[in-house]
Amino acid sequence: MRNTRKLHALGQSLWLDSITREILDRGTLARYIDHYSITGLTSNPTIFDEAIGKTTAYDAEIETKAKTGNRGEALFVELALEDLRRAADLLRPTFESTDGVDGWVSMEVSPLLANDTRASIEAATRIHGQADRPNLYVKIPGTPEGIPAIEESIFGGVPINVTLLFSRDQYVAAAHAYLRGIERRIAAGRDPRVSSVASLFVSRWDKAVSEKVPAELRNRLGIAIARQTYRAYREMLVSSRWEKLAHAGAHAQRLLWASTGTKDPNASDTLYVEALAAPDTINTMPEKTLLAFAEHGRIDGMLTDDGGDSEAEIQRFQSKGIDIEALAVQLQRDGAKQFAQSWNELMQRIAEKGHALAPTA
Repeated sequence: MRNTRKLHALGQSLWLDSITREILDRGTLARYIDHYSITGLTSNPTIFDEAIGKTTAYDAEIETKAKTGNRGEALFVELALEDLRRAADLLRPTFESTDGVDGWVSMEVSPLLANDTRASIEAATRIHGQADRPNLYVKIPGTPEGIPAIEESIFGGVPINVTLLFSRDQYVAAAHAYLRGIERRIAAGRDPRVSSVASLFVSRWDKAVSEKVPAELRNRLGIAIARQTYRAYREMLVSSRWEKLAHAGAHAQRLLWASTGTKDPNASDTLYVEALAAPDTINTMPEKTLLAFAEHGRIDGMLTDDGGDSEAEIQRFQSKGIDIEALAVQLQRDGAKQFAQSWNELMQRIAEKGHALAPTA
């Protein structure tokens, strides 16, 4: 049995953290679905910046759309959704066979809206409608301003991938937003089956503290935070509050491990995949990490519901002067800024390509 199939058999979904026109045109995504048990796909502004801004794969499409006056963000959204619709269609059998639990793709609202609640709600509704696919999540960051946007979007029936979560507390805030949205739907007599995932970013913790802690503590904080969050997730799933919603037919908001590519060249390239094997979760991994795990990854055990030694492990970092709460806030802010930078760079590249390819449009 392939390593990826073993993870899938444990109850963990494997999603690809990448989207390009090439992996669709060449049948690569279809092969990953068949051979490596890929059951979903995520995207973000940085991924699309690489795919659209730094290749020629989209030039013909940009030229055609630019000649009709389609420019800027509207042009990008349509380019991205064309790819994501194709990916969603490839994953539609999984979506249907799992009753909507799996088989999803994700499209992010503009990261420039990270601090704008109302605009995020409007953008999420617009993107979901434009996508015209039932298995497309709209990604909203779990920032303080994003939390009410998540609740309102869920209440409005828009499936949401909560992105840029870095800590247990940030995850809990996102989970409660989801619960409130579903509770409001039930109170209003609406269908409670609106899907959501909560994406916890892992490896960025270790990159942030790598030069601030002794060698024996490197590449351990992200996993400890994930274990701590997993405990909160399992507690949520057995709470009376959730059981009431489940009885009404709601689907659980699943926990998703994001940023699972290893950033330290001296660490195992499958470090986070191996450490975060757990049922009822998702691991969305870069293509390079997926192929590495398929080739030589191992599964030595699963996360325990009680979080294992996560509290003691986190305490070791705190004893070295790492302010976990402050760093979680900073990582979220930095992540939002990074996505905004990628977004601005992408808009600039699309504009330049549009003018070059269709100068008279």
